Amino acid sequence: QVQLVESGGGLVQAGGSLRLSCAASGSIFSINAMGWYRQAPGKQRELVAVISSGGSTNYADSVKGRFTISRDNAKKTVYLQMSSLKPEDTAVYYCTVDESGYNYWGQGTQVTVSS
Repeated sequence: QVQLVESGGGLVQAGGSLRLSCAASGSIFSINAMGWYRQAPGKQRELVAVISSGGSTNYADSVKGRFTISRDNAKKTVYLQMSSLKPEDTAVYYCTVDESGYNYWGQGTQVTVSS
């Protein structure tokens, strides 16, 4: 089993920044892709950003140029640096990790952007 612990969410004013972290622990053999999803009230969960084991990244169009995903393989941690935040970024953010072909999910962290 793999456990994911997220941190860094909170309340921020529009235009502000937040940095989310997600640390993996447990029975880890090989971590492949790591990523972030989000789910706003009444909406489906959507991909925010993903980073491969080799460092390739992919972003949702809505966050390109504002969010940056990165990872520290030694710490088994993925980060999401969020800048120029907008009220529409308000959501619960979930990290996900592909460990040996199985996807694990964090418990979610709330990000609220006030206008």
